[in-house]
Amino acid sequence: MTDRQVSRSIDVDAPPATVFELLADPRRHPDLDGSGTVRSAISGPARLSLGSRFGVGMRLRLPYRITNTVVEFEEGRLIAWRHAARHRWRYELEPTATGGTRVTETFDWSTALMPALIDRSGFPTLNARGIEQTLPRLKALAEAS
Repeated sequence: MTDRQVSRSIDVDAPPATVFELLADPRRHPDLDGSGTVRSAISGPARLSLGSRFGVGMRLRLPYRITNTVVEFEEGRLIAWRHAARHRWRYELEPTATGGTRVTETFDWSTALMPALIDRSGFPTLNARGIEQTLPRLKALAEAS
């Protein structure tokens, strides 16, 4: 992979503000995560903004904790965070003609400290599968709001 990004999109029958509120609340991230790796929100603000730091309990074979920093933020439109290895998770929201939202989730390792290692790790494929499971969960939660 040369662009070092994997993305998937879904249309949600809820306005961008509703979807964004779910993404901006780190306590909801375990509910949204389809990969099964995000287990709990352990620290941070109730609502994220640019520069916010939040801790998450994770499990990938073994349990661990990770601290993320919000590095991109545009209210109702864009939010992205990274952790110490510097790869990013990004959500872009576009309003649709029917009042809904087109959500694109991206795993971007072009900004990682060791992108070549991620290239060889299998994480891009695993994360693409995780995105494919996360987006329907986000859709269901937003549409139920």
